[in-house]
Amino acid sequence: MREIDPREAERLVNTYSDLILRLSYTYLKSTQDGEDICQTVLLKLLTTEQAFDSPEHEKAWVIRATVNACKDELRAFRRKAVPLEEGLEEAAPEPPRSDVLEAVMALPDKYREAIYLFYYEGYSIDEIAALTGRSGAAVSAHLSRGRKKLKTMLEGESYGTI
Repeated sequence: MREIDPREAERLVNTYSDLILRLSYTYLKSTQDGEDICQTVLLKLLTTEQAFDSPEHEKAWVIRATVNACKDELRAFRRKAVPLEEGLEEAAPEPPRSDVLEAVMALPDKYREAIYLFYYEGYSIDEIAALTGRSGAAVSAHLSRGRKKLKTMLEGESYGTI
C-alpha cells in the first residue's frame, strides 16, 4: 500500500465527497449509509495503485466505485436482518423535503441512475453508457422513460393539492 499524501487526500475529499454522498443517497436513501460509502470510496481511491489518464477518468472511476459500493451495500442489507425492536431504539433523522427528489428516488434504479448522472452530474448519454456498461440507446430510453414517469408523478401530485 502506498503512503497517503495529506494534500492529495484533501483534494480528493474536496473534489468528490459531495458527488459520492449525493450518488449514494440516490441508491441507499440514507445519509448515514451514504457517508459510510463516501468514506469507503475515498479510502479506496487514496490507496489505489491505478494511474488515471485525466480528471474525467478519475471522476468516472469514482462514480463506478460508488455505484458498485452502493449495490454491494444493498445486497448486504438483504442478508443482515434484525428484529424490529432493535430498529426502534433510535429514531432516524428526517431527510430534507423535496417533491422532485422524492419523485426521482421513487423511480426504478435504471431510470434514477440515468437521470442523476445526466441532470445532476452533467454527463452525456454516451458517457453514461460507458460508465454504466449500457448502450447509448438504452441510456437514452431510460432517460426518456424516467422523464415521463417523473412528469406523471409530479403532475399527479400537483393536481392532488388543488
